Amino acid sequence: MGWTVETLNHEVDRELEALPKSLKARFIRVAELVETLGLEAVGPPHIKHLEGKLWEMRMKGPEGIARAIYIAVKSRRVVIVHVFVKKTQKTPRKALEVARRRAAEIGS
Repeated sequence: MGWTVETLNHEVDRELEALPKSLKARFIRVAELVETLGLEAVGPPHIKHLEGKLWEMRMKGPEGIARAIYIAVKSRRVVIVHVFVKKTQKTPRKALEVARRRAAEIGS
């Protein structure tokens, strides 16, 4: 059984839809890599560990830089918990707080 990439809820869907076109296309590409090759086979520069169970998909395009924070759960599922356009070098503390809160809603 392969990996699946899904969003946590409609709020995350809206965050993803709000991304500029090139960044949304890049997200789709990284998600397809995960589903096709498996999460284990996809690494930098596409995937990076943040802290604990939180990881990020890294998207870069002509319209800027974005991140999709996710956790991996049972049944080979990647659940996207927060999507945002990155404007600073470090991942903003608020983005991590949102991701932690949403990730806590998921039973792994």
